[in-house]
Amino acid sequence: MNAGTIIVNVFQVLFSVSIIVIVLLQSGKSAGISGTIAGGAETFFGKSKGRTIDAMLSRYTTFASIAFLVTSIILFVFLKR
Repeated sequence: MNAGTIIVNVFQVLFSVSIIVIVLLQSGKSAGISGTIAGGAETFFGKSKGRTIDAMLSRYTTFASIAFLVTSIILFVFLKR
């Protein structure tokens, strides 16, 4: 293994652990019927929807998932050679 493969492996592990932690930090979406009614009103009338912690964690999850996919493709190319 060369240095590039080791570095990409380290990033792969970091991104996979970060995805696990970020997903576990997010709140559950199943709050029952009362959560559905209140959640609908909250999203309709909520002006700071993009600034909530859940929205921020969702963006972090998206970033970590894309980075994980990219490092997986890079590792595939490195190991194919």
